[in-house]
Amino acid sequence: MDIASSGSHPVISREEWLKQRRTLLALEKEETRLRDKVRAARQALPWVKVDKEYLFDTPTGRRPLADLFDGRSQLMIYHFMFGPDWDAGCPGCSFMSDHMDGALPHLNNHDVTYVAVSRAPLDKIEAYKKRMGWRFPWVSSYGSDFNFDFHVSFTPEELAGETIRYNFTDIPREMGHDELPGLSAFYKNAAGEVFHTYSSYARGGEELCATLMILDRAPLGRNETSTLSFVKRHDEYEEKPQGSSCCH
Repeated sequence: MDIASSGSHPVISREEWLKQRRTLLALEKEETRLRDKVRAARQALPWVKVDKEYLFDTPTGRRPLADLFDGRSQLMIYHFMFGPDWDAGCPGCSFMSDHMDGALPHLNNHDVTYVAVSRAPLDKIEAYKKRMGWRFPWVSSYGSDFNFDFHVSFTPEELAGETIRYNFTDIPREMGHDELPGLSAFYKNAAGEVFHTYSSYARGGEELCATLMILDRAPLGRNETSTLSFVKRHDEYEEKPQGSSCCH
């Protein structure tokens, strides 16, 4: 067995590589079957009727949650970290959002509306959205309980305690922030009733990021020192000469 001159990774014969690759393939198939099982359990999850009224500032005026469906029966809301006093949106949420515009026509054709929601005022949202060049709908929940009720925003009183409630459990306050990310799903029936069907937090939305899925298959993987440590807003990366390496 040789060691690659570019690092400490083993270099082996094609025959031995195929043997190990088939072993990995069996594990990947197991992962796929488990993902199918999780998906089925997710679809079978009971729903909760949303009786509380939530209002959002949109480019066409103040609208209730039911209006965000935009004529479709399913609504996916991305809880985008952008607080009222922030100057820009969260880099990690921005990274995720870079993947959404191309998905919009496919989601819409499948009776699904996608909307980002933040507590930042609408004018800040609109300015940042223009800077990033995004097209997906993005509204403000400023002045609403929506973010707090879905446990992605936290009051000063909550942040003063020892723990906060996030990702369906109590986590140490120091692991939290005044804003945190998440994804929530809703359904509206023919009578106009709205139901909360699913929410996911923390790393639960990673599969929405195609970049991560590609990096997971690249030779050096994510090459991160902590979760998403390599991520910047897409207009903040230093341009690198073609063919240069990001690793030294």
